Amino acid sequence: MKFATFRHGGREQVGLVDSEAERVYPVDAADMVELIARYDEIAPKIRMNGNAVELSQVELLAPIPHPRRNIFCVGKNYRDHAREFASSGYEAGAVKGAEIDDYPAVFTKPATCVVGPGATVDTHPKVTSAVDYEVELTIVIGKGGRDIAREHALEHIFGYTIINDVTARDRQKNHRQWFLGKALDTFCPMGPWITTADEVDAANLQVRTWVNGELRQDANTRDLIFDIPGLIETISAGTTLEPGDLIATGTPAGVGLGFSPPKFLKAGDNVTMSITGLGTLSNPFA
Repeated sequence: MKFATFRHGGREQVGLVDSEAERVYPVDAADMVELIARYDEIAPKIRMNGNAVELSQVELLAPIPHPRRNIFCVGKNYRDHAREFASSGYEAGAVKGAEIDDYPAVFTKPATCVVGPGATVDTHPKVTSAVDYEVELTIVIGKGGRDIAREHALEHIFGYTIINDVTARDRQKNHRQWFLGKALDTFCPMGPWITTADEVDAANLQVRTWVNGELRQDANTRDLIFDIPGLIETISAGTTLEPGDLIATGTPAGVGLGFSPPKFLKAGDNVTMSITGLGTLSNPFA
């Protein structure tokens, strides 16, 4: 199933999406995090009934518009991207021959970055001149836990969505730790909805990005260096994961810094991302 957060008639609601019929059916939950946390209780009551609203008549918001905590993010998790990043001049402390990390690089983006499909992303020209895009398969935690073993990790996943991990490359480089380069307002477009884990083969999904119609990123999640069970095991080691937590799993090659000269984003650009079975996320930049 696919669940979205949307605004209709001035009200923010959660709904079950029928993407083929292009309709959404309101669900009785205060917000997406409540739906996830109480899913076993709420799911039997979910119906496709006469209360459907046409998707064209609603404003889709980020599936979790107000995350309770920072978004966990994984860096350099595709080999080709790790190499393009290391050779770009934008990775502080890059060492030739050591492009692939032995352990996942994990950082966070603040919840205040989040915007939804179609929302305008601010390029912050007074702050940065090197705005980049990163398509990322993103895990949505359903069942919380700590010290989760990889063999049980998939039991803790509610579903998946798409995140654009927008990045100010100059700030990422200059400040060494990546938080400030990742943390600017509007730098986390998310959506268009969450697809439940039972409908997703997360180990074999095509991941793509277009900028102004030009295909830039085109890879498959089977190329992840650190797989999804391993990421959950690593991140939950000594740290409690909670329902509604988000883990962005990394981006493949083809980001703007990988070109010579770099193809960074500017006002007027449009970035569209798709992942198999998860829909399409498109945002204008200004």
